[in-house]
Amino acid sequence: MSVILKKIIFVFTFNSCLFLILIIGIQNSSNKSKVNFIINETVKLPISFVIGSSFIGGSIIGSFFNIYLARNSQKLKGL
Repeated sequence: MSVILKKIIFVFTFNSCLFLILIIGIQNSSNKSKVNFIINETVKLPISFVIGSSFIGGSIIGSFFNIYLARNSQKLKGL
């Protein structure tokens, strides 16, 4: 199995576990607020869910960016 595929599987598994823990952890959260976008706003969501999902989204994007850079550096070394 290639190294890139192993990294992608690890990222997916790790962030899925974080999301599951997040969902379990916010069961009794009573602090809710709306997220304001430029055009619209969301329904009332627990603040911990907004912060946790932002962290998980950043973790996914950062991991794929890291994989992309590693893949491009390997291509440059091969030239």
